[in-house]
Amino acid sequence: MYEAYWELSEPPFENSPNPKFFYLSPEHEEALVRLVYVVTERKGCGMLTGDYGCGKTTLARALLQRLDGERYEVGLLTNPCWSPLDFLREVLYQLGVEAQDTSPDKSKPELLHRLNDVFYRNYRAGKDTVIIVDEAQMIDDEAIFEELRLLLNFQTDERFLMTLLLIGSTELREKVRRVRHLDQRIAIRYHLNALDGAHTANYIAHRLKMAGQTRKIFTDEAVKLVFDFTRGTPREINNLCDLSLLIGYGKRVREIDEKIVAEVIKDTVGVS
Repeated sequence: MYEAYWELSEPPFENSPNPKFFYLSPEHEEALVRLVYVVTERKGCGMLTGDYGCGKTTLARALLQRLDGERYEVGLLTNPCWSPLDFLREVLYQLGVEAQDTSPDKSKPELLHRLNDVFYRNYRAGKDTVIIVDEAQMIDDEAIFEELRLLLNFQTDERFLMTLLLIGSTELREKVRRVRHLDQRIAIRYHLNALDGAHTANYIAHRLKMAGQTRKIFTDEAVKLVFDFTRGTPREINNLCDLSLLIGYGKRVREIDEKIVAEVIKDTVGVS
């Protein structure tokens, strides 16, 4: 709606996990390096945690962009509210197994044998299998964590036959800690924090640039207020900056100052 006014090619502050807008802060870069290492070196299992809205899902999409489709087959699970059997069916589905091979009449041993076939098929074809469980903190059934652990038993004498990545909010760490045998198998883990003030400014400028605008639209005072209100959480930064651009468009201003940001904050928190 406001893109033409601000000379943007597309909305810069959408909360969809578009890797085009991925901002590589030092922490995000470190997290990405660790995830890539887990996958490329076949370390078995890695875990990424962070507060809500810190960019974990976007980081996972950035990881997928860096994995060669000729070498890796990836199953991405994004709604982990299953029973143990449904979990196995979802893994198979995400790895391209036909629905009739995962029908409700299939027993757990049959599903595990089918998974074994998929892992070995990829192994013989020179491909690595990667399973990513996003929003893993939503797993309430501890039996699912046990199924995740059992997946790591698929291995040859030399290597794991699949790599498991668990991605979730802070409470995932405690849930995994209670499943000791899974916790012990996590080779690499990283916790992603919010952005500091300087990287909040860089983040805003980066997203505007990716949307086609290199001119400084947000004043320094506006950026500081954005940081103070959002505490550097990317999802909240996006919401605040998006609405600020909309209000600025409505007022026909040439830049977003702290007064406009303050107006959006006032509307957001409902202060009269």
